[in-house]
Amino acid sequence: MNADSLSGSSARHPDLDWSQIRETILMLALGVAQIEISMRDSDGSVEVLSNSFTSMIGQVKMIEKIAAALPETTDVADAKMAIVGSCGTIGEMMRAAIIAFQFYDKLTQRLSHVSSSLGTLADLVSDSRRLYNPYEWLGMQEKIKSRYTMEEERLMFEAVMQGKTVKQALAIYIQAIEDKKQKATNSGVAAADDDDIEMF
Repeated sequence: MNADSLSGSSARHPDLDWSQIRETILMLALGVAQIEISMRDSDGSVEVLSNSFTSMIGQVKMIEKIAAALPETTDVADAKMAIVGSCGTIGEMMRAAIIAFQFYDKLTQRLSHVSSSLGTLADLVSDSRRLYNPYEWLGMQEKIKSRYTMEEERLMFEAVMQGKTVKQALAIYIQAIEDKKQKATNSGVAAADDDDIEMF
């Protein structure tokens, strides 16, 4: 993005050189920076948490194995059954947490797409040779669209490009997701996103 090399006056101190295009690029650059900082700050924490949960599952399995090997005497039978049962419950809870981390990973991928799209837009707006060329805009839009891995996202993109509001586009996205779930339910197959992510 070329926003950092832009010169000229600003909205705070306008003069004859003031340009709303420059201000637009600066705001886009700020949006990209905020997204990238948020992703960078959270990535480390989520990696630590996901690694910790993966290790804890191993520890719980070890406890369960040790408990299962205890002798079948009357004085330890109830405790043994309680330990094995608790280990199973904890293991399921940890697996659910790991699945939640997978959804977070998907979220960061989508935010990365947003950041990249904003950067692409800012580059185009900052280039006066490309700014007023409709083919450049069409190329940029196709480039952004090509990054989407889910059909629902492509439908939402097309809706916005056709002039629908963000609210209408989101409604189309949600409806497409619901239709997909219903189709999967009717066919007896669990619904899954096209871009399901396996982190572990």
